[in-house]
Order: sequence, then C-alpha cells, then structure tokens
Amino acid sequence: MSTNEFVFGVGPAEKIQTALRRNLAVVGKEMKILEWLASGNNISTLGGVVNGCFEIKPREYLVDLDADPFLPEGWKVESHLKGGQFKFDPTKVRLHLDEEQLNGKWINGTKLHLKLKALPIYNANLLDFYLKNPHLIPEEWKGKFIYFWGTIYRDADGCLYVRYLCWRGEGWRWRYDWLECDWRGFVPALCGK
Repeated sequence: MSTNEFVFGVGPAEKIQTALRRNLAVVGKEMKILEWLASGNNISTLGGVVNGCFEIKPREYLVDLDADPFLPEGWKVESHLKGGQFKFDPTKVRLHLDEEQLNGKWINGTKLHLKLKALPIYNANLLDFYLKNPHLIPEEWKGKFIYFWGTIYRDADGCLYVRYLCWRGEGWRWRYDWLECDWRGFVPALCGK
C-alpha cells in the first residue's frame, strides 16, 4: 500500500485514543496533541524520534532566586531570602503546614514566619515563575493558597505582607495577606524537600 492509500482504521484510532488517555497527566489535552501531530511536519519529526534521529528531553527551567523580586506599586521589600539558581524540579517542592495549622487550629502570621525561617522556604521569584509557567502548577493546588514566605513586603502604611498563588476560576493569580493574619490549614507554605 502506498502512502497515498493509507487508511486510518477504527483499530489504530482506538489504540491512539487509549494511549492518549493513559499517558496524559491532564485529561482533556487529547485534541491539543492531535492538532499538534496534524500540523506542519510534526509527524515526520516524531518519526525521527522513533528512528533514532532525534531525541526527546524534558525542558529545563532555571529560576533565579537571587534576583530582586517583583515589586508591587507602592511597596518595598522588607526581606528577601535568596536561594541561588534553582533548576526547577517539581519533586524539590512541597506544601508545608505547621502543626499549629492542623486540625482546625490557627497560628499568628508573625509567629509562623519565625518558625518557617528554619525551613527551606521559597521566595516570591518562584511564585512569579509559576505564573509565567502555569502548566507546571499541580492540579491539586487548586483550592489552596500557596504562600512564598521567602519574600516579605512592606506597603506605604508600614504593614507587612506575604504574596501567595491561588486559582481564581479563570486562571492562576497572585494575591497577598497581611502578616498579622491568622493562618489556617488551607494556606500552606511552599518549601523545599
């Protein structure tokens, strides 16, 4: 059979559909992948991978945790814990709740901040990295407010704030909370492992 006579039968189509569903981390991306395969020379490129001419490598991301953080208008940086050049690896981050945030309890933000300083907390540069790369944010973070305690801000009135990452229906956003708030179980800090 020549390439002009190729017919994509039900059997192969079902195998592709099953493979897409089995291997995709996020359900609902099947059409996006099929559209990518159907465009340009992508099938030839994929054939090059199968034939050993090309290789697929995970994309590497480098986050500069030493850079000056984003500064909202009218704010200044009170403290910024530098963390060097972080080669992003989702296995190197975890959500942390202090024991005083568990089982319906709460802790004052100033006290929590002091306790978190003993942990490998991430600064707001990683928050901004996530906002630029929302495909790297785990689905299970939806419904939580993820705080980046490595950067503390002061507003024009002298109040201290910490920024957090949250899902707002249409996408991921950053917001902030006053350091003197009470911190409960749905507001974890992002820490290193």
